[in-house]
Amino acid sequence: MKTMRDMSLRCQVEKWLAPAPAATVHVTDFGRTRWSGTRYACVETSSWGGTRALFFFRHHDGTWWVFPPAANSRKLTAERIGV
Repeated sequence: MKTMRDMSLRCQVEKWLAPAPAATVHVTDFGRTRWSGTRYACVETSSWGGTRALFFFRHHDGTWWVFPPAANSRKLTAERIGV
């Protein structure tokens, strides 16, 4: 079973971007999404092979993933039609 530490932003960056020891890693953007207020961070790593970036989203349990949390579809539908 994965612990909260395994789902930290740092661990997710290491898992998905696998930066080399000499690579630079930067958070290039962060904030909240417009549609649900979900926190996100865009992380970029640079090395001799080029630059890579990914968006990470914080879920309600405090973990970070490369996909946003499931949205409340009723709320989104109501907002879309102006209810």
